[in-house]
Amino acid sequence: MKAKPILHLPIFCALALTLCFSVMAQERVASNSKTKAHLRNPQNENSKDFKDAIHQSEKAAKVFNEIMGAPDKAIPQNLIDKAECIAVFPDVIKAGFIVGGRGGRGVASCRVGSGWSAPAFFDIGGGSFGAQIGVESTDFVLLFMNKNGIDSLLSNKFEIGGEASVAAGPVGRTAAASTDAALNAQILSYSRSKGLFAGAVLKGAAITKDDSAMKAVYGEASLKDVLQDSKFTAPAATRAFPNTLAKYSARK
Repeated sequence: MKAKPILHLPIFCALALTLCFSVMAQERVASNSKTKAHLRNPQNENSKDFKDAIHQSEKAAKVFNEIMGAPDKAIPQNLIDKAECIAVFPDVIKAGFIVGGRGGRGVASCRVGSGWSAPAFFDIGGGSFGAQIGVESTDFVLLFMNKNGIDSLLSNKFEIGGEASVAAGPVGRTAAASTDAALNAQILSYSRSKGLFAGAVLKGAAITKDDSAMKAVYGEASLKDVLQDSKFTAPAATRAFPNTLAKYSARK
């Protein structure tokens, strides 16, 4: 009786190894997806911190809309188009800068692809704002103009005018033509108080990541995940600010 032919051993081993690597690759992809999903999932959408984050994004969107609603007194469009990240801090109070407590809270978003990233949440405090220090509350807008400016925003904590150079931003349609020197700054800063919107020399203020809001919305995701990953998604309720930025500037 003839023995039944058997599969050649080297071919059998190669097939087995191929199957094994294929399974491992699929498991790795699934694991990475689960990890990303875990990082993005909020801890508790009904928590106070999560609701505060929604409110901060909506307030920042409202301030930006109001400022850009008066073209002759708004941030020049060419600067908005050049900005890599934009942050808005609504209703920053004087007391925070005098006693060193929390001056205010704000939201930032950076360009990712043709749109704007998920919103990241920050605190601002300390520093001096010249004539602005006498007002009860002020809205601040910061334009991060280059990679160094972005790096400072991703550092969890930085001092404006210290680690990051800053200049008062120009206002109005034609103002940017005479401000070439200001464009060398990493950050252009603006303030609005009692209806007056102007460039502000914002120095010494410390900007730090708002850990409570970030954890409530994104779990353990980093600022880099939130602000630079084009595939990173934020809960729809928190996206008022980046959605507003997209109305005023988008890159093709």
